[in-house]
Amino acid sequence: MKFTGNKFIGYLVLALIIALTGCASPDRIVLLPNADGSPSAVIVKTATGERVIDKPYEAVSVSQSGGISQDKETPDSVRARFGSALDAQPQRAVTYVLYYLNGKVEMTPESRAVVKKLKDDLKTRSAPEIIVIGHTDSVGSDEYNDELSLDRAKDVRNILIAAGIPDSLITISGRGKRDPAIKTADGVPEPKNRRVEISIR
Repeated sequence: MKFTGNKFIGYLVLALIIALTGCASPDRIVLLPNADGSPSAVIVKTATGERVIDKPYEAVSVSQSGGISQDKETPDSVRARFGSALDAQPQRAVTYVLYYLNGKVEMTPESRAVVKKLKDDLKTRSAPEIIVIGHTDSVGSDEYNDELSLDRAKDVRNILIAAGIPDSLITISGRGKRDPAIKTADGVPEPKNRRVEISIR
């Protein structure tokens, strides 16, 4: 049996692996919804045919002879069948973006509100790995922006440490103006480029 997918979540693979543990039973593949609501699909191929599942909770069972039958699960049936294994999975990675005022190590008011959500998220993770990358717009020299972007990353690190995250779990770097979110000519004060990206997994 072969299956391929487009933007399907890790729980799908988990469901497949659990199904495979029952050797006498048909293999079972269930498509679970993406957290962000984006579409996903999986193609299940065997020697005797193929099926596409592209709606949340659609499922296929594959017999030992390669026969494919299609039906549908529900959130409750998935929870009943795979609940303990799903609960044991690590949380999904997430990225936050905080924006900074022009030429300063000071967040915008909107980003200060995002910090609260970030802290609440961290409370649900036992040992997160956090990567913090500072950025700037294209105003000023490379040296100036390298230092400013690193200072912004340090600012976020200090916030995380104050929230109880050990320094050893945080990696920081500053990219200056080298990786803009929005490409501009040199010397353009683009607000979306004055940012710190925080990846948590």
